[in-house]
Amino acid sequence: MQLGQYPPADHVIAHISDTHFLGGGRPLYGSIDTDANLARALAALEASKIDIDALVFTGDIADLGEPDAYGRVRGLVEPAAARMGAEVVWVMGNHDDRSAFRAELLGAVGADQVVDVRPDDVSPIDRVIDLGGLRVIALDTSVPGYHHGELTDAQLDWLRQQLSVGAPNGTILALHHPPVPSPVAYMQVLELQRQHELAEVIRGSDIRTILGGHLHYSTHGLFAGIPVAVAAATCYTMDVSAPESTLVGRDGGQSITLVHVYADQVVHSIVPLGDFPVVARFDTDFTRRLEAADTVELREYYAKQQG
Repeated sequence: MQLGQYPPADHVIAHISDTHFLGGGRPLYGSIDTDANLARALAALEASKIDIDALVFTGDIADLGEPDAYGRVRGLVEPAAARMGAEVVWVMGNHDDRSAFRAELLGAVGADQVVDVRPDDVSPIDRVIDLGGLRVIALDTSVPGYHHGELTDAQLDWLRQQLSVGAPNGTILALHHPPVPSPVAYMQVLELQRQHELAEVIRGSDIRTILGGHLHYSTHGLFAGIPVAVAAATCYTMDVSAPESTLVGRDGGQSITLVHVYADQVVHSIVPLGDFPVVARFDTDFTRRLEAADTVELREYYAKQQG
């Protein structure tokens, strides 16, 4: 039922980032249960009953690129995605290993995403995924052995070629290093380099939003006239309010983002992860009235409740 001015979204994406799994089930930094955090995120999405088109993971799937870490992530994600009827889109991060990423994650993706999985292939992992007319371009900004981001000339040429033809419902660009400034000083040395080159390629294209990770806190910005949304990590978060000369990670504030794609705009909504107390519910009498009401009755009911 359409209650307001906007019809339901054409597409819904769950944007998840920075799971940072370690091999052998080891807790991150000796205390963070990365498995439980990701499981909580997936359970929240399933419980929502929202019709989700895809789960997009914007990098740092594993903390050290260990093969069994990727296997454990897949073991949690793929069954949940299958139950939700959602595609899974994996994006490379600076902590990921390209060979293990290819072998452990991309060797079992859907038929429309299969890539040439060769253990000795360490080239960038750039892919295009079609979600019923909505194009998702996964762009590998990682630099093996380093934590900052870069794009090669060949990658920029490839991206330019992909964008030369528009998609029916537009394009979402998913990458790990977001092209936005960070107020956390030490994160600035880990940013995407030569961003002006990327801006030249994507400005005026059909890219509707850019999804990023890497920063471990949720933030938003604008790049080349395109909205940028960064999902906070599911493992731990950076304290943006910490003193400028420090870099403080906290086991708290983890979240994921729901991306609702409408005909004329894209809306990003943060979903906190945690067992928080319920202080109010509005799904009893109001819900029953919605099921039975026509538009006039609904407006009268709503006005009465407000008045």
